[in-house]
Amino acid sequence: MRYLPLTEADRRAMLATIGAPSVDALFKDVPAAAVRRAPVDLPHHAGELSVERQLKAMAGKNLVAGEVPFFVGAGAYRHHVPASVDYIIQRGEFLTAYTPYQPEIAQGTLQYLFEFQTQVAMLTGMEVANASMYDGSTACVEAVVMATRVTKRKKAILSGGLHPHYAEIAATHAAYGDFTLDSAAADPEGLEDLASRIDDQTACVVVQNPSVFGHIRDLTPLANAAHAKGALLVVVVTEAVSLGALMPPGAMGADIVVAEGQSIGSGLNFGGPYVGLFATREKYMRQMPGRLCGETVDADGKRGWVLTLSTREQHIRREKATSNICTNAGLCALAFTVHLSLLGETGFTQLAALNHAKTSQLVEKLKAVPGVRVLNEAFFNEVTLVLPKDASAVVEALAQKRILAGVPAARLWPDHSDLKNHLLVAVTETVTDEDMDALVAGLKEVLA
Repeated sequence: MRYLPLTEADRRAMLATIGAPSVDALFKDVPAAAVRRAPVDLPHHAGELSVERQLKAMAGKNLVAGEVPFFVGAGAYRHHVPASVDYIIQRGEFLTAYTPYQPEIAQGTLQYLFEFQTQVAMLTGMEVANASMYDGSTACVEAVVMATRVTKRKKAILSGGLHPHYAEIAATHAAYGDFTLDSAAADPEGLEDLASRIDDQTACVVVQNPSVFGHIRDLTPLANAAHAKGALLVVVVTEAVSLGALMPPGAMGADIVVAEGQSIGSGLNFGGPYVGLFATREKYMRQMPGRLCGETVDADGKRGWVLTLSTREQHIRREKATSNICTNAGLCALAFTVHLSLLGETGFTQLAALNHAKTSQLVEKLKAVPGVRVLNEAFFNEVTLVLPKDASAVVEALAQKRILAGVPAARLWPDHSDLKNHLLVAVTETVTDEDMDALVAGLKEVLA
């Protein structure tokens, strides 16, 4: 029996309802160059072995992160994930793409989410954390929306050091929501003054630490300025490992902390699935999106775990829900919990210190490359270089030498010609001395 879910009449009726002239119009935001109009060039009839070989040959055109010197970061980082993490999360008790919450059958799931929440609260220096979100960028938007609920105000100030993809997602939600954004210009030097932009209409100030350019800031003065005007401070962290070395955002006065947890437990995975971290003060707990698992005892006095808060649209009226994008692949949260548990507090601190030490080592080497300027005075594991040439061309030339040198700022800010020579370079524990020497030698050749 063929499955034909929609007739042409059905499609015309739906398009008429939403006011779209055609199905193609629904994809107007996709760049024309990215739209494939013809089938993939594969033989129509071939054996599995033949198809497998052809696909492997196509995949072989890629430079694989683990096979070449790799300095790409800008929001997603290559860290070593022990094989034991994958072994544990693939046990039959855990392996699922979704998050089973039924307490009568999922005590194990609820327990690890309770542990996850505890870890996130400790890392961020906050009092309460939820049971994970979709990813860091959407968690950032949820933080802004939560701030509007708490303050009853409708304006959010976005730092110029916030990852532009995070800012774009906030702008998309603002376009269809009931809040506005005051977005600062890109801040490669780390000198912006956000405090002067705060007024009595400001719900929150959103700032990233380290910034997307790698700068580290003491956020205490900004938190004080926000609180003086009745606004909240939202701190975004895209590199979760930095929390093992830097002062927790909560200790600097943050009201909401969101982070991308990919660095712990998850690989790069072509951009996902990742895991969003969300933490706040206890007084704002009931305005927090997502789910929260709590510890309790059953009728026999035995320890157990239960879904304590869950103000999602599945559980209450949609208009009363605090979130509609908090669903996360629960397995990523489990991987985070397992990896962090295996590291322990000491191991995590050592991992963070190793990242910073290697970055410092590379910065010293880069200072010897003629024409290269490092913008950052204080950094964790990522810095911004200003090159004497177009950074995109330099990255392409180095890729030809099998070195993935970083992310040109022009990829993140295509309309900012003033950033075309800026290059974001990340260093993790996976980078070796030989990798650094290859990058330095490659830069000298390309920039000569």
